[in-house]
Amino acid sequence: MDPVIVVPYDTNWQEQFDRERSLLHNVFRDIPVVVEHVGSTAVPGLASKPIIDLMLGARALADVESRIEALRAHHYEYVPAYETQLPDRRYFRKPFSVPRTHHLHCVVFGSSFWRDDLLFRDYLRANPGAAAEYAALKRELASRHQLDRSAYVEGKTSFVQSILAKAGARSAPNV
Repeated sequence: MDPVIVVPYDTNWQEQFDRERSLLHNVFRDIPVVVEHVGSTAVPGLASKPIIDLMLGARALADVESRIEALRAHHYEYVPAYETQLPDRRYFRKPFSVPRTHHLHCVVFGSSFWRDDLLFRDYLRANPGAAAEYAALKRELASRHQLDRSAYVEGKTSFVQSILAKAGARSAPNV
């Protein structure tokens, strides 16, 4: 199990995302997709778990499912168990063993999941006070729930929902 560790912002996170986006565009070279940097590593200055979150938008989840083996060849582990909680997402993590370096969230481009994740990210980018508040919350939760990722995520839920309400979203992303 990955312990929950929150670290200061690392300027290399954007470069790591850029490399992974290129890899994903190569994997999906004949299928139109959009790849976005989401999660806390996508917000300059925001403390985060040192895991790059990528969101891939495709026309259909079947397009993603057709590339499971190609993603596996690039050390992405498909985790279908999470589909019981979020059936509109296909989730992958990299590498196969701990510590993880990348989480890949594949959704339908333009879906509520897509829109809300970007809305949350963009709100934090535009509002440094909210980003600082979120960082403080994440540090506190990580210190209390280092070995309980579910409790860590649950502890962020009301904050995420409040930001989405301020930004005008309809549902909360899984951040």
